[in-house]
Amino acid sequence: MVDAGLVAYTLAAGALILTPGPDTAFVLAQSVGGGRTAGVRAAAGVSAGVLVHTVAATVGLAALLRTSAVAYDAVTLLGAAYLLYLGVDILRSGEFDLDAPTGGFRRGLVTNVLNPKVALFFLAFLPQFGTGLELLPLGGLYAGLTAIYLGGLAALSGRARATVKRPGVRRWLRRVAGGTTIALGVLAAREAL
Repeated sequence: MVDAGLVAYTLAAGALILTPGPDTAFVLAQSVGGGRTAGVRAAAGVSAGVLVHTVAATVGLAALLRTSAVAYDAVTLLGAAYLLYLGVDILRSGEFDLDAPTGGFRRGLVTNVLNPKVALFFLAFLPQFGTGLELLPLGGLYAGLTAIYLGGLAALSGRARATVKRPGVRRWLRRVAGGTTIALGVLAAREAL
């Protein structure tokens, strides 16, 4: 017999995962710029970040972000600083190097972990379907679904790499990716200030 609660959780998680957001944009940028492998690594990093948030929600760290404005602002500012660093790094890199390793896993992990909105989401979402250690497999399922969706997206969008091999397209892509990342950092910083 199928557990109705698990079905409801899986459907809700799937709907949330399919909603485009910063994680989707990050994975797309990594896969188009660095190829399929870079995109899949970025997807794995984002999924690992989901596991970090699951553990944090399980042990109550996410509750600290909800109740402490100082902690929330500190994490938001750290995330904003990291986004600003990434954006400047992209813009300063000169040509968009399609063959350079991108550090997609690490960047995906850090970007996801330093997003306090994700922590608050898990604090609000997971407890609707379980308590205590029951949250761990639920978060694992969410991370797995995230990895499947974003990994598939990375594999498909990695094929667009041939289009961006032209120098003009690489310059445009670098400027858009860097500018967008900086803009996200500025918006995050404004929220905390």
